[in-house]
Amino acid sequence: MKIKKIEFPAKSILSQGKEKFDYTDSFAGGLVGNGQNFDITQIGKAFFTSGPTWGKKMFAFRNKMVGLFGLKTGAETEPMKEADSFTCEVGERVGIFKVFNKTSNEIVLGEDDKHLDFRVSLLFDKNQGGQDENSLTISTTVKFHNWLGVLYFLPVRPFHKLIVLAMLKNIIGKLESIKQ
Repeated sequence: MKIKKIEFPAKSILSQGKEKFDYTDSFAGGLVGNGQNFDITQIGKAFFTSGPTWGKKMFAFRNKMVGLFGLKTGAETEPMKEADSFTCEVGERVGIFKVFNKTSNEIVLGEDDKHLDFRVSLLFDKNQGGQDENSLTISTTVKFHNWLGVLYFLPVRPFHKLIVLAMLKNIIGKLESIKQ
């Protein structure tokens, strides 16, 4: 499975406000569906169960540290328990992630906090031309509100890319293993 960095997809809901963001990235991977039509809710659920173990440990450490500064940690909920009943409806939450937008082929998750706002787009794109390979793109946007947001993102940025690449690979693996 080949995953590559791509230009921010024009098809994404988030592309309309792209110039307002301080940081953006997009990574895409091929998804062989064997004739399957994946539902965006399946993709959303796979997102919440595809984090690498080391990434979960880093996120737990992050929550301990940012809690000291009064930033949101999502500690009020237990993400894995909620993910089981997650339906990807606008306004719904799993941990720190809130659903901001949903279409038949894209879900936009994220959070607004006092230091920054972030969005994560999961965009499922069926290839045209009769090929049996679709693509799944994870795009991230960040808007800083103050120096704390910039400072926060400095150590996060290099790990963000590693986590997104691992998650995208895991999501695709989970979806491809679903039998119809």
